[in-house]
Amino acid sequence: MGMLEGKVAIITGAGRGLGREEALLMAKEGCNLVINDLGAGFDGTGAPTKIADQVAEECRKLGVKAVGNYDSVTDFNKAKAMIDQAVSEFGKLDILVNNAGILRDRMIFNMSEAEFDSVIAVHMKGTFNMTRHATAYFREQGKTNPDLGVFGRIINTASDAGLLGNMGQSNYGAAKAGIAAFTNIVSMELKKYATVNCIVPVARTRLTTDATPKMAATMSKLDEKGFDVFEPGNVAPLVVFLASDEAVKINGEVFRVVGDRVFSLNGWTTYKQINNNGERFTPQILAERVKSELLKGKPRKETLMDSIASLIKM
Repeated sequence: MGMLEGKVAIITGAGRGLGREEALLMAKEGCNLVINDLGAGFDGTGAPTKIADQVAEECRKLGVKAVGNYDSVTDFNKAKAMIDQAVSEFGKLDILVNNAGILRDRMIFNMSEAEFDSVIAVHMKGTFNMTRHATAYFREQGKTNPDLGVFGRIINTASDAGLLGNMGQSNYGAAKAGIAAFTNIVSMELKKYATVNCIVPVARTRLTTDATPKMAATMSKLDEKGFDVFEPGNVAPLVVFLASDEAVKINGEVFRVVGDRVFSLNGWTTYKQINNNGERFTPQILAERVKSELLKGKPRKETLMDSIASLIKM
């Protein structure tokens, strides 16, 4: 029996890349699925396709039930309809994987309002929309049947572009860092009914190749043993685990996953402090002490390339 036997999940952005791999492995583990994908390009534009139906068919061939959905996660009411679709089709909802995303990269001094708003809408608001309606359902079910315990699972998707920073992605990075913070808070609010965790994948997808051509060569590299480090299928096992009953006591965590490695991330933590012995600081005292005391010896910030270079020869 699979780890997700009889469970029901919604995966957003599941037509390609990470979402598709997550869907296929969840199907292999016995999960019934709503496959959501707008079917557009990596920037959210272009003629829509029925890619969600193709992935749903692949899942059905693995012995589970699966249906496609083409709605945008940016629409609050359509997000609610997606929850309703899962319950109508399969009788319940157990798991939500927030994976949908787009890129519209631009240096901040050239970025348009639309380029900022559209990326925030898909990543941040889309994660809110789906989570808002899923958590209302989980809470209602949990209050009606306390024997369910902590039955719900939400897995959000962040990025090192937000947690570590990446030039040209202030819109995307802000949204992804916000999703990590969102995960932390919602995990506290929902702890009686569901776990809420976050993954930070590093993988070869349209967002790291088509949208960022300079990364394509790096994302195709193998490690010294010939392992395909950035194959998107490497991410899916962590999602299946976090969606399973085995992860019932894991809540509010952020995990980077790449290749054969999983990292536990700890977010913002206090590094050092200075005090002024019960007196208000003056700007002059701060000028003397911030660099010489507060920041002295502080480790260099980890960068996006640091996490990649540790895996392959650059």
